[in-house]
Amino acid sequence: MNLPNKLTLLRMALVPVFVALLMAPGPAFQLAAALVFALASATDWFDGWYARRHHMVTDFGKLMDPMADKLLVMAALVGLLAQGRAPWLAVMMLLGREFIISGIRLVAAAKGEVIAAGLSGKLKTVSQMLGLILLLAGGWTPWMAVAGEVLLWVSVGLSVWSCAEYIVKNKGVFKA
Repeated sequence: MNLPNKLTLLRMALVPVFVALLMAPGPAFQLAAALVFALASATDWFDGWYARRHHMVTDFGKLMDPMADKLLVMAALVGLLAQGRAPWLAVMMLLGREFIISGIRLVAAAKGEVIAAGLSGKLKTVSQMLGLILLLAGGWTPWMAVAGEVLLWVSVGLSVWSCAEYIVKNKGVFKA
């Protein structure tokens, strides 16, 4: 278990902490939730950078890193939607994309293949996480909520693009 994989597991462990803070009433808890989400998001960037730089990329990391991201992002999307702070259509499109990609990854895994995230998926993740951080902290200043929603819609566009690209690039996974 190398450092990048430990950071991935830490990100997963932070999800329940984040959700508890997000669902607690009051602006201090909302800010704390935004900070925990930002910390967890930073581990995503750092573990990938570290793994590539130090040649520590593993199949575990290729599989679990995107799963940890999905858990974190889905928790934020559902929590913000429940609070009326995220547009339902954006949330549904983002969640739908995640289920499609996860399904493709499961089919590939059943065939002994591990599919790493591509550049468009990484750009989607960055815009999505930045947008969510701003939405989570949006109660402090109105511009943060507006910028967060704009970035969330940017991530929707990138999600559609990366999903189509992912399907085309990995169409061989569906052959018998």
